[in-house]
Amino acid sequence: MRAVDLGIVTPVLTLLPGAHATWEEQGTLDDVVEIARAAERLGYHHLTCSEHVAIPDAIVAARGGRYWDPLATFGYLAAHTTRLRLATFVLVLAYHHPLEIAKRYGTLDRVCAGRLVLGVGVGSLAEEFDLLGAPFPDRGVRGDDAIRALRAAFGRRAPEYHGSHFDFAGMIVDPCGVQTDVPIWVGGRTARSLRRAVELADGWAPFALSGTEVAELIARARDTGAWHARAAALQVWLQPAPLDPIGEPERSVERVARLRAAGATGVSARFVHHSHAHYLEQLEALPPLLGDL
Repeated sequence: MRAVDLGIVTPVLTLLPGAHATWEEQGTLDDVVEIARAAERLGYHHLTCSEHVAIPDAIVAARGGRYWDPLATFGYLAAHTTRLRLATFVLVLAYHHPLEIAKRYGTLDRVCAGRLVLGVGVGSLAEEFDLLGAPFPDRGVRGDDAIRALRAAFGRRAPEYHGSHFDFAGMIVDPCGVQTDVPIWVGGRTARSLRRAVELADGWAPFALSGTEVAELIARARDTGAWHARAAALQVWLQPAPLDPIGEPERSVERVARLRAAGATGVSARFVHHSHAHYLEQLEALPPLLGDL
């Protein structure tokens, strides 16, 4: 069994209530660049950036109000890195036509020389859907068709697709992505998101699930036949509770090991950190602890 892959849930770019350090509130893009360069030097697989256009005042206390736009942010970070992958975590499918994603993120894929990972989700914030004029009730089936359309379109100058919700041909998308098989990860935290990942994507990247809950969802998928041959190659990226590899090295290893046992092929790490410098120290301390885990 190969060593578990490591990515990071990027600090500063998203501030979730009760889940960010105080220093992040005044953190800058230069801070993120330094973190990205360090992660790349240390062999981390990816960093993330999520998408929300606008959060209603009444929901900010639960979901937070800061979400850097992944397209602009990754365009900048691409110029400061060479190997680190850039993972949208997640891009809300219903907010975009698949060809819009193929063009805008295809251009980003060219800017970053093929390092893009498309983490996608069907979305859950009805108020934001209403604001953007996006249909909410059928977002699941529409999202499935959008993923199929992206498979047909990404990295292709003259894409063609005929599906249940999207239909296009005779159109030129130039520039297009470097990758014609761009990795697609499905976010979410439900059995349906896991089935969507198995059926249509390359990875499953759930949030706010324990290792036990993930193992139960995978076991249920196996029992119901939803876990078929294609699932053998599925990447499963899990998020542990914040790790403290300097202060609690054994506990950090145990947490990653539990996720590994639950089915994780990779871990998107968050850290206990009290300053930018402390974050960098934690980032460097974790990989040597894990060895061949």
